[in-house]
Amino acid sequence: MLPGSRPSPKGPLFPRQKRYTLDARISGMFSPHPNLADEVNGRIIQAEIEGGVFLNDLPPSTVLEIQTMHHRYTAVLLGGSEALLSGHPEFCPTPVHVAIAGSTWGGSMLKLQYVGRGMHLEFRHPEYATPIVTSAIQEIRDYQADTDPACLKTDRSVS
Repeated sequence: MLPGSRPSPKGPLFPRQKRYTLDARISGMFSPHPNLADEVNGRIIQAEIEGGVFLNDLPPSTVLEIQTMHHRYTAVLLGGSEALLSGHPEFCPTPVHVAIAGSTWGGSMLKLQYVGRGMHLEFRHPEYATPIVTSAIQEIRDYQADTDPACLKTDRSVS
């Protein structure tokens, strides 16, 4: 408060933390941040529910099959955010060395090196100046690198 000023009779500058429809603090998964908008907190909670995978948690040579609303991508992880990505008829009809930035909800907030259901994959292509963002991810599967995903009878969905 500035010298000589008085508190406002209308109440505090920052209202109390809003109540959330899903009290994630009880579940222990995510505690809503009081400085983030309800929409942002809601999307973070939704990402926890929908599931996904951090690229750093997977060994190099892991093969991810990423089904979006419009295309099925195959990503062979090379380590860190680097991958050989294929599956888009224009950007990567054959494997292209890309850097996977992470996933977004369609805006500017990026969950780094994360591939999440319900989110949009964002990657950097060597021939394009701006990042490429996919349609929403519907499913993510991982395979062993020495096995052709098309020949597998069973798969493990990433949760």
